[in-house]
Amino acid sequence: MEYDPNKAHYVVATGIILKDGKYLIAKRADWEKNSPGKWTVPGGKLEASDYKNREFDTAGNQWYNVAEDLVRREVREEVGVEIKNIGYVCSLVYIRHDGIPTLVISLYGEYDSGEVKLCDALTEYAWVSLEEAKKYDLIDGIYEELEILEKFLKEGKGMRWRKNG
Repeated sequence: MEYDPNKAHYVVATGIILKDGKYLIAKRADWEKNSPGKWTVPGGKLEASDYKNREFDTAGNQWYNVAEDLVRREVREEVGVEIKNIGYVCSLVYIRHDGIPTLVISLYGEYDSGEVKLCDALTEYAWVSLEEAKKYDLIDGIYEELEILEKFLKEGKGMRWRKNG
């Protein structure tokens, strides 16, 4: 199969962590190429090893819950905590600084255990309410994802971002 730049994307999963009605956000190091010094939620790129090293989940050649497993691993690696009850928030596509389109699958999970311990790529963290999150220089889209999740948690309505409503 030949590489086709019109079809190639990175796939990323991010995890909004909930604890006592607050969300965990962390500040990216200033040396990061993508969004240096901005606040975000844990997450990372999907790699083939994230599923190819597992047995298939079906009689065919399929793996389930790849994004959920990815976000569980990234949360553990980036902020040192375990999460449970993982659910879907939304998906989005953006063009990275290097021109590569990236599909982001935004998930959420409840804090389960562990103390926050940041990886080297993160410099600070905070547990914030939706209102408090406005005070931070968040990566584009993070606040909207928090809004989507907050609305779902309060109203039980579908998680879909809609411009102007």
